[in-house]
Formats: sequence, structure tokens, C-alpha cells
Amino acid sequence: MKSDLMSIRKPIPRQRRLILGFGAWALVVTAWFAVTRSDILPPLALPDPVGVVVAIGRLWVEYDLLGNVFKSWWRIAQAFVWSAAVAIPLGLLMASFPWVFHLVNPIAAPMRSMPITAFLPAFIALFGMDEAMKVGFLFFGMFFYLLALVVEEVNKVEQGLLETAYTLGANVPQVLWLLFRASFPSIFGSFRILYDIGWTYVILAEMVNSRKGVGYMVEAARKVLDFERVYAGIIAIGVAAFLFRWLLTILEDRLFPWRRPARQHAEPVFAIANHGSKS
Repeated sequence: MKSDLMSIRKPIPRQRRLILGFGAWALVVTAWFAVTRSDILPPLALPDPVGVVVAIGRLWVEYDLLGNVFKSWWRIAQAFVWSAAVAIPLGLLMASFPWVFHLVNPIAAPMRSMPITAFLPAFIALFGMDEAMKVGFLFFGMFFYLLALVVEEVNKVEQGLLETAYTLGANVPQVLWLLFRASFPSIFGSFRILYDIGWTYVILAEMVNSRKGVGYMVEAARKVLDFERVYAGIIAIGVAAFLFRWLLTILEDRLFPWRRPARQHAEPVFAIANHGSKS
């Protein structure tokens, strides 16, 4: 047991992973109980865990939790589809033709480093405060991340594969289709992180002139100082994001079963670093 834990990069059994995961959450909840039953923080700073559990039931019964989650998901889904529809073909062209890369990248690269929150007033000015602003804001947050990842994955396709295609008489459109097919499984794997980014930014978008959505639900609770409901909303957001991510993982397993052994390494370091830089 001790040698297994101290072995570098040695996989551990599923049962042990579950124990570690539940143990980590048990420590968090225990610390939460300890802090709320002490005088470390002011009374309203951190609500009691029991009250938060009760508030989750109130969100379900009184505040249309499922309807709000679905509204947020629908906004993310629209932005996601538009991002994929533009970023995948554009990224394929950027990775295939250097002149396209050097034309687009000087604009795209700085955008990946800028905090998206700074653009919210600009989107309000351009699109108003209705649905177009929210979907456009989410599209902006997803697009540049996905574009960079598409370029990266297409560039990973082996040159030998292209040379073989040319030897067999393939033309340019056929080679582009080959590049897309070879890189798409890895691109699809990034969709789970793309949805995580969407759930992160939808909260901010829905705090502006919304009447539906998880961001509106949390902001409405904050305005009346109902922090138990605020924390219940945060937990609901986390559960919803996890469930949608899990569904994408199942879909990826069905579409690309050969990628399953590498699941624990499916999220590139670039994606994690880029996500953190834009928050």
C-alpha cells in the first residue's frame, strides 16, 4: 500500500480512487461544520451546512431549479455550437496553411490572455442585455480557447499520413478532410473542458438583466442576503456541470473507445492553464 502510493505515475485501483475522492469531500464537509460552529468567521460569512441542504430542497420546490439549470444549459449549448462551427474549420485552415495562421493568430493569441470579464460592458453596449448578449459573451469565452486547441491537435497529425495521402493521389480538400478525421477525437475530448468554461462564465452573463438561469438564481438570493440559498445554488451549479461533463465523457467513450485508456490524461495542460488565465 505504501509503496503504491509513493510510486510515481503508477495507476491505482478504482476502489482506492473512490475512497480517496469521498475522503477528500468528507474532510471538506467536516471542516465546514467545524468552522460554522466556531467563532472564526462572522455569522453571515459562511452558512450552516444543514441550512444549505434545506435550501437545496427550497430551490427544487420553490425556485424551479430544473428550469433554471436548463435555461443556463441552453445558453451554453448555443454558444458551444457556434464556437465549434467557427473554430473547427478555421483552426483546421490555420494548421494547414501557414499564411492563414499568421493572419489570424496575431489577433487570436492576445485574446486568449485577456480576462473575459473585462469585455462584459462591451457586449452589453453591442447587444443590449437580452439573450444575444449572453450567448455572444459565452461564445467569446469559448471560441479562442477552442481555436487554439484545434490548431494544436491538427498540428499533431503525423506528416507521414499526409505524404501517404498525396502518394495515393489525394487533392487538397481530401487531405483537409483527412486532417479533420485524424484530429477530431482529440478535439472532441476538449469539449468537456469547453463546457466547464461555459458553466464558469454563464454565471456572470446571467447576473445582467436575467429572469431565468442559475446565475440569476444565485444573484437573486444574494440581493436578499439569503446566503444559504446562495451556497445551495453554487452546489447545484457544480452538480449540473459535473453531470453534463459526465454525459460528454460517456459519449466520447462510445464514439472513440480506443481513447478510453488515456482518459486520465485527456485534458491537456494548455487547457487548464488557459482556463485559469481567463478567470
